[in-house]
Amino acid sequence: MSVITFRADPEVDAAIDYLVEASSTSKSQVMRDAVLAAERAERRRQLRAECDMARNDPRDRAEVQAVLAYMGATDAW
Repeated sequence: MSVITFRADPEVDAAIDYLVEASSTSKSQVMRDAVLAAERAERRRQLRAECDMARNDPRDRAEVQAVLAYMGATDAW
């Protein structure tokens, strides 16, 4: 496990203190949780962007329509 040092401005310092108090945990755990939450948010953002690209790709949409037409009615009940 690495040790990372960073300079927090007063706003970030207050936010960390608030999260420590609210979660009854350490500053280190608050920071770990924040980094992991930021990573998850970025991965979701990238996935949404990829989905938007696929959804807006005319060739992909045509392929989906062709598959649906080939499969016929999708309501089996």
